[in-house]
Amino acid sequence: MTYRDELKNLAEAHRVATSYYSATGEYVEVSEDTLLKTLNALGVNVGFGENAPTEDALRAAIQEHYEAEFTRGLPPCVVAVQGDQHVFSVHVHDGSPAQVTIELESGEIIPAIQVENCTPSREINGVIWGEASFATPTDLPLGWHTLHLVTEGLTSSCQLVITPSRLSTADPLVAHPVTGVMAQIYSVRSRDSWGMGDFHDLGTIAETTAHGAGAQFLLINPLHAGEPFAPIEASPYLPTSRRFINPLYIRIEDIEEVAGLNSEDQAQLEEFATRFKALNTSPDTIDRNPIFDAKLTILHKLFHITRSPEREHAFREYCDREGSGLDAFATWCAERTIASGVMEHDNESADMAEATDFYRWLQWICDQQLGAAQARAKQAGMTIGIMADLAVGVHPGGADASTLAPYMAPSASVGAPPDGYNQYGQDWSQPPWHPVKLAEAGYAPWRDMLRTVLRHSGGIRVDHVLGLFRLWWIPRMQNPTTGTYVQYDYNALIGILVLEAERAGAVVIGEDLGTFEPWVQDVLAARGIMGTSVLWFEGSPHGGPRHQGEYRQLSLTSVTTHDLPPTAGMLQGEHIALRERLGLFTRDVAEEDAGDLHWQNEILQRIADTGSFHNTSIEGRHFHGAPRHERGDALDLIAGMHRFVAGTPSALACTSLVDMVGDIRAQNQPGTSNDQYPNWCIPLCDIHGKPVLLEDLEQHPAFQKIAEAGRR
Repeated sequence: MTYRDELKNLAEAHRVATSYYSATGEYVEVSEDTLLKTLNALGVNVGFGENAPTEDALRAAIQEHYEAEFTRGLPPCVVAVQGDQHVFSVHVHDGSPAQVTIELESGEIIPAIQVENCTPSREINGVIWGEASFATPTDLPLGWHTLHLVTEGLTSSCQLVITPSRLSTADPLVAHPVTGVMAQIYSVRSRDSWGMGDFHDLGTIAETTAHGAGAQFLLINPLHAGEPFAPIEASPYLPTSRRFINPLYIRIEDIEEVAGLNSEDQAQLEEFATRFKALNTSPDTIDRNPIFDAKLTILHKLFHITRSPEREHAFREYCDREGSGLDAFATWCAERTIASGVMEHDNESADMAEATDFYRWLQWICDQQLGAAQARAKQAGMTIGIMADLAVGVHPGGADASTLAPYMAPSASVGAPPDGYNQYGQDWSQPPWHPVKLAEAGYAPWRDMLRTVLRHSGGIRVDHVLGLFRLWWIPRMQNPTTGTYVQYDYNALIGILVLEAERAGAVVIGEDLGTFEPWVQDVLAARGIMGTSVLWFEGSPHGGPRHQGEYRQLSLTSVTTHDLPPTAGMLQGEHIALRERLGLFTRDVAEEDAGDLHWQNEILQRIADTGSFHNTSIEGRHFHGAPRHERGDALDLIAGMHRFVAGTPSALACTSLVDMVGDIRAQNQPGTSNDQYPNWCIPLCDIHGKPVLLEDLEQHPAFQKIAEAGRR
């Protein structure tokens, strides 16, 4: 074998891809440097660069890996499907009897079933090891159980998770499709907002879209926690914690203890409110930092007001339920606050305890206000209500990166290879889950995060759901093109996602856009997870844009996504003009524009052929060869596109709120930082650039037009 062959064998043993196909279908061999750095990031200490291993060292590392597997009593974790007889292997000293039992969630103990295993024994470090196989009974209940192995000189335990074969929550929606709205909550303001949308506004958006557009769900940006004090990261997709919530969205006036503020503090509250409410009618970008500073000032005062016995009991119950995870997060926030000097202190230990309790309290307030928003959504008639968004990962310097460090690989960074979004590739800077360490933890961090996110939502959108199958790992601080894929146990991650969603009664949407093998969508569909279809990206198996009847049933289908400009901007070519201004193209811009215009016209013609432009200025128009400015009224085009989406067989059709007012500016340009573009800071404005407030939304002519077109 060559050196490359030995390195490939070691990489493949650790589920690191040694080659892949690019977004354009090109076969790419991963460099030896990337393979070695990725292996080291996984804890396979073989060295790289000047310390790169020899062939003998690679062979020794391969042998060490397989010997470690053969001396492990139980697997790191067993995740099985209810009704299946799942077979797993155990390892004991050769000739020793093995007793394997299952401890159910209820506490009941039942035996596992031993099955035939003819694997030869092996001598490892002077000890002869044997392998036996056991199977789970087919009638095990759903839930989190424990496997126990008892043998001579060895006892071990691991998590056994029994998951549904299929998530049932999507089935009624396939039978009776519904429509919904997607919105970036920070961008949608009311007259009482403090310069950006909040939890109270979230409930109002749900009520407004339910009544005015027949929406059955409201898909929102991630509400994950940011930094504990300003300055804070603008991107909701780069949080400090995915499990906990961002206090930036708290509506101060909705906290019961506001009534207990003294006159001086009440005056300060009113001064802050007046100052920030004045920003609600400004089209300028949103600056979160002064808003968060002001809110924290008042929140600290409210925290010290004596709570009623009922409120204090509810707070302590919340803390008990969230347990050590909340304690670790709140402690991390408190440590950063005290170390920064933001919080003055005389007695550091006493102040540390107080600050930790303050950050626990903030999470309780967030939990209460988010729960109230979901209750308003359901009372307004929404069958699903709020649909949460789960980001891919977390900030490398954040709380999760610290408190969950034992389950992560910090010397790698998650991103994406070059594709249509960004031709240079993307580095999201987020540390990935370590696939083995996460399994050894019984996937508890994954489960706990899902439970928190699902508590006050009727659905969850999993951003880049392909990351449950494989993630693009980049050696930290290197170019995204130097990365490779690392495989995950998708049956475990998806199974647990399905289990927690089933228990919460929630639907799951996977954002299955990007570069992936076709079988991935089949796996998701088989487990009852909906995919994502975006009009601009959908091609027909027979060529050209996808026909209306060809769209997937088990899918959330929309015209656009938050990673593109609003549809009015797309029609103008803003997505090309913006990338040209930012220098993100590797191909000729005129060629890019011509190709995009041709594809847009193909889509518009496909829509016209269905009659979706009837009763508009577009009716009867032909789009082949038409320039951008001669295709008709933008709102008529947008209405027809949403009428087309509403007519697809997809279980969920989704209208973007920016399209319902004719907004143009992009919320996000993938692969850029805020010194290049003000990502995630654009307030909701109409086609003329005028801010649209929540109180005026339902009567806005564009809203009524697009809402009617998107009804099902």
